[in-house]
Amino acid sequence: MKWIQLNSAEQIDQIINLSKERSQVIFKHSTRCSISSLAWNRIQKSDGQNNMDFYFLDLISYRSLSNKIAEIFKVHHESPQVLVIKDGQCIFDESHLSISMDEILEQAKVA
Repeated sequence: MKWIQLNSAEQIDQIINLSKERSQVIFKHSTRCSISSLAWNRIQKSDGQNNMDFYFLDLISYRSLSNKIAEIFKVHHESPQVLVIKDGQCIFDESHLSISMDEILEQAKVA
């Protein structure tokens, strides 16, 4: 699975626009958190779908961007956290060890 580094506010606009064509997934990761590392490793081992884009956000390096995502998509900030964006809206968010690729795919309606 190919991950796109999320490191600019302009990419959020791109995610919103692309979500009108296909689901977009954002994984918010804290490099200082062992639970976040465990969730990241689990999701990396899973098979994604070609009809979705996957973004990786390093919360430590881009905390303000993480806050902007929480504000735009009206979700409470968590770490780790996954968001599924479809039609410009966050249709699913999950955190910690509840993050699973199966749930992401089910929520994105591509499973």
